[in-house]
Amino acid sequence: MAHLIRHKISNKITNAVNTASNKSQAKVSGVFARMGFQAATDEEAVGFAECDDLDYDYRQGMRMATLQTDEAGGEVDGEGGLEGDSHYQRDGAGPRGSRGSTGTCEELGSQDKPRITAWEAGWNVTNAIQGMFVLGLPYAILHGGYLGLFLIIFAAVVCCYTGKILIACLYEENEDGELVRVRDSYVDIANACCAPRFPALGGHVVNVAQIIELVMTCILYVVVSGNLMYNSFPGLPVSQKAWSVVATAALLPCAFLKNLKAVSKFSLLCTLAHFVINVLVIAYCLSRAHDWAWEKVKFYIDVKKFPISIGIIVFSYTSQIFLPSLEGNMQNPKEFHCMMDWTHIAACVLKGLFALVAYLTWADTTKEVITDNLPAGIRAWVNIFLVAKALLSYPLPFFAAVEVLEKSLFQDGGQALFPNCYGPGGQLKSWGLSLRVGLVVFTLLMAIFVPHFALLMGLTGSLTGAGLCFLLPSLFHLKLLWRKLLWHQVFFDVSIFVIGGICSISGFIHSIEGLIEAFRYNIQD
Repeated sequence: MAHLIRHKISNKITNAVNTASNKSQAKVSGVFARMGFQAATDEEAVGFAECDDLDYDYRQGMRMATLQTDEAGGEVDGEGGLEGDSHYQRDGAGPRGSRGSTGTCEELGSQDKPRITAWEAGWNVTNAIQGMFVLGLPYAILHGGYLGLFLIIFAAVVCCYTGKILIACLYEENEDGELVRVRDSYVDIANACCAPRFPALGGHVVNVAQIIELVMTCILYVVVSGNLMYNSFPGLPVSQKAWSVVATAALLPCAFLKNLKAVSKFSLLCTLAHFVINVLVIAYCLSRAHDWAWEKVKFYIDVKKFPISIGIIVFSYTSQIFLPSLEGNMQNPKEFHCMMDWTHIAACVLKGLFALVAYLTWADTTKEVITDNLPAGIRAWVNIFLVAKALLSYPLPFFAAVEVLEKSLFQDGGQALFPNCYGPGGQLKSWGLSLRVGLVVFTLLMAIFVPHFALLMGLTGSLTGAGLCFLLPSLFHLKLLWRKLLWHQVFFDVSIFVIGGICSISGFIHSIEGLIEAFRYNIQD
């Protein structure tokens, strides 16, 4: 009897405590909900993840049904995957169509196309953040001095961190407390943050930012090609704008690209060539070490030009656009964090050394594209290789921009603004070809009328680079994972958002002012 009484009293006390806890949690959740942050219970979080799954299945249902029919018919390629199939991944368990299959994750994954290792993923990230745009970093040191060097380090740390938290936003905990990949792309994360009121707004914002960054990258390749050729052969009666037209003529076949298989064969060669060129530039600078102008490296900054340098440095680290896809195709996604660490440490060291030794060599005469400072004989050969790399690098951002435009304007599940640009047999229709040719011509026109490499790079880095690398990842991290964040993570996210916002606004304003000044006084690169 006494035991029964103690049991009833204990139950009443427990119920009272639980009721008070639930009421307190409900009040806190209501406060954060009004602030726009996620503050749901665990069951609601799981339900949100399941709704996101159902929404994704609905949007991809027709496509997966077609893929499953093709698989049943045996129309697969030699690697065990469908020809041209991207095979959306969910938690590393193979194709989305196999979710109802039995077997372990390894067995399901073996049916899919081969995954990439951490080294291969790191190579892709390195290609993105160690490309041609490091040629503008010495110009950033010219206007920033030692603070520019610090910014190269700071940008590497922040971009590495925001890349990791962006991937964290792809996952939600299930009923067993295990992390499950419920989103597949940057757009999915943005849409999840804007749901339920504006479920597609975030995706539209990210798509616009991606298109701007990709198109501006194409424009920069054309600008740098014209700049390099003009400075390689100054004796020829050909202007920089004319060289840009010649470069664009060589790029017109990109309008007919259906995939990047042919281009990808040259990617390794291009990267190795660029590495050799960097070594040659550094070797030449080291040969002039006895003339280095250490006294020119100052702690003060050029207030008008340094914000442009911030955009240049940030733009050289942009890789967040493709990180969700890269992590989803890794053999062991747990190695992603380690891969991000060593790639950004290597990039930070190499960029810092390259920018410093190049600036010490030419000091106040440092040009926007550092190879223009080389002696005429060496400059011509180095610039020709760089032009070849720029032209071979152009198809990748161009093709990515075309895909985003086609999917959003022509192929959005019957809700597109324009009819499908592909015929029943996969052939490209006239308006689809016109879109591609128009995009190539647009990059040429921009390169002709705005032939300023550093200013364009700073403008792009301030406008979309800071947004995609600093602002949006930190905001999405706070929005989706607020309840699970520690105080120092909240502090980091808020600090990155504030600093990124200030740098973005100031860099954008000063880049625009620089372009206006260049047009007003007809300043040439």
